[in-house]
Amino acid sequence: MHVPDHLLDPAVSLTTAAVAATSVAVAAWRAGGERSRHDLTFGAAVTGFVFAAQMVNFAVLPGTSGHLMGAALAAALLGPWRGILSVTMVLIVQCLVFADGGLTALGTNVVLMALLGVGCTAAVMGLVDRVAARPSPLLGAGLGALISVPAAALVFCGLYLLGGATSVPAGDLLGSMLGVHALIGVGEAVISVSVLAFVMALAPGLAAADERAFVGSAQPRGVLGLVGAGLVCAAVLSGVASSAPDGLESVAMAYSFVDTSGTHPFAGSVLAGYGESTGWQIAAVGVLGWALTGALAWLLPMTLRSSRSSVATCPA
Repeated sequence: MHVPDHLLDPAVSLTTAAVAATSVAVAAWRAGGERSRHDLTFGAAVTGFVFAAQMVNFAVLPGTSGHLMGAALAAALLGPWRGILSVTMVLIVQCLVFADGGLTALGTNVVLMALLGVGCTAAVMGLVDRVAARPSPLLGAGLGALISVPAAALVFCGLYLLGGATSVPAGDLLGSMLGVHALIGVGEAVISVSVLAFVMALAPGLAAADERAFVGSAQPRGVLGLVGAGLVCAAVLSGVASSAPDGLESVAMAYSFVDTSGTHPFAGSVLAGYGESTGWQIAAVGVLGWALTGALAWLLPMTLRSSRSSVATCPA
């Protein structure tokens, strides 16, 4: 669900950009102050995996595909604050390096996929734990993933009806977006639960949602498992992914508002469209993107910690 440029009017885009910037700043501050067992390598592995897994589109209907949004998984593995930052970093790299998702719509995409996706999952996981009266990370993450994708589609519909480029009947837009994204949410839930269970089996207590005692000696297994899974997605599965339009693009084509999106400012770059126009192999592009997002996720926490340390030691 990568919203392109000019699909929404400037007022809506600026509003979502302001909400995204403020929320991400809060998340960065809160994440920088956390004393967490999630070291830099685990956060980098999670972020790289989310990027790589988003490249693997799967068919949901004839002529329509979906892909992992990653917010539910990031929330379960890293917690809400780090989860927001993880998905945001993926979206930034996709937009600025691969021209995927509009530059003017970057704030909208952060709101829909990072803030709403992580927030929805965190709320659902907390509710499941309270109702079950015990930690239920797999059930909570699965339900969070299942709900967060159509929730993001619902909010997009609201934004489009407020300031969309063309007029679309509200009932038709809501029905189409919610229908296809409910199916994508099923795939999101299956992937999220599978990867969370994989990490929990390799490294007990490493995932934020896993309340078992943390086994420090097992952490490298969890990190290496995610690194390996990310490389498989980027270098292998991306090459056999569905080429059909994703849920948002499919609906935009059906209601003839896909052509209202403008040309991405970086559409002429070498890696735009994941190298499609310049003949780059998708596997090479996938591995490069995986490495870039992982490196960004490794560097940002160090910067945040340094900033907080400087503020804390600054004389009054």
